Amino acid sequence: MQFDSISDFFNMGGYAFYVWLSYGVTLVCFGLLIIFSKVKKKQLFKHINQKIQREQLLKARRSNKQ
Repeated sequence: MQFDSISDFFNMGGYAFYVWLSYGVTLVCFGLLIIFSKVKKKQLFKHINQKIQREQLLKARRSNKQ
């Protein structure tokens, strides 16, 4: 589709509301996906580090008993 002016482009042939709404919803979903992924990654690394520390502590206690 070819547009004669920038206002025709933003109007999208009368379907501007639906077109720009779909772009907006998509961008919001991608943004939330990125944010939630980063938060989940941080929680996962924290959990892994806690497990490693707990295993090291148990290993140290076992070696002290023997």
